[in-house]
Amino acid sequence: MCAVKSKIDIRSLTLEQLQAQLSAMGQQAFRAKQIYSWLWQKSSVDFEEMSNLSKPLRDTLKQEFAINAVRVQREQHSGDRTIKSSFALHDNHIIEGVLIPAPDRMTACVSSQVGCSLTCKFCATGYMDRKRNLNADEIYDQVVLIGKQAQEHYRQPLTNIVYMGMGEPLLNYSNVMKSVERITAPDGLNMASKRITVSTAGIAKMIKKLGDDQVRFNLALSLHAANDSKRNEIMPINEQNSLRALAEALKYYYAKTKNPVTYEYIVFNGVNDGLTDAQELAAFCKHLPCKVNIIEYNPIAFADFENAAADKIDRFADFLRQRGITTNVRRSRGKDIDAACGQLAIKETATPTT
Repeated sequence: MCAVKSKIDIRSLTLEQLQAQLSAMGQQAFRAKQIYSWLWQKSSVDFEEMSNLSKPLRDTLKQEFAINAVRVQREQHSGDRTIKSSFALHDNHIIEGVLIPAPDRMTACVSSQVGCSLTCKFCATGYMDRKRNLNADEIYDQVVLIGKQAQEHYRQPLTNIVYMGMGEPLLNYSNVMKSVERITAPDGLNMASKRITVSTAGIAKMIKKLGDDQVRFNLALSLHAANDSKRNEIMPINEQNSLRALAEALKYYYAKTKNPVTYEYIVFNGVNDGLTDAQELAAFCKHLPCKVNIIEYNPIAFADFENAAADKIDRFADFLRQRGITTNVRRSRGKDIDAACGQLAIKETATPTT
């Protein structure tokens, strides 16, 4: 019995690679730009929609190529208007993404991996295994699908994208970078780079690589403690990426890009919420231009951390502000549907496509 020929994932190809593939098939190379426009500008996931291509060519494309589209398996709507989606991938893995509406913006929070290899003690995703990295088109699809939700439910376009969902983006560097390129490219979604924020738990050598690549999107570091012993306890990645190493990498990154950095800091009750902790954070902030986002802790079943009281969070923020550090307190969104920061975890399996 002859083996079934596997189809090429067409969105894994660059424009030049697609041109070469079409030429080898006896097709005119200029068709590649038309196909690329359908895939990345119009976000088409069906060759039959490509109406400026002949029917024989569309049939040939279906025979030779696959579009491994992401689909929404389940939507959950929060009382605060947040929408969490479970997305099914072509191989039946599940990831999650979130639409976060606010008066001045519509933000898509997207995942970069199926699960996570890091083991941050306060994060539900950190208690999952990492199954695989997402491809660039799977990250792109989340943006498109969440953008459709923003239009359908709130009649507004997406304004911002944050890579703060499942996974560590800098451990899927090439696919994250390609997804950003397709999202920002004029022949892609044409979003401004400054509307995109990539969040990392802190991989020093990859932060330096961001600097070498002179990225134009925003960088956020999930800090949560400016003390190595405390950070080691809640974020084991710190054992290989100490605060000193991170400070050095961030200074290198800033020297190359001139982009300020955002530090994300969850204030845990009795863990990192004291005056000494605030002083250590203020000292860390002196390394380069930055701002601090203080984030409420969102309880998960696997951990026994508690959120600090609101007045304590406010005092912590005021301490930083008094030292000239731009500080915002971010109230959590989507808690009632486990869509808030640190709560994304898979509790279901994919249903087959019919």
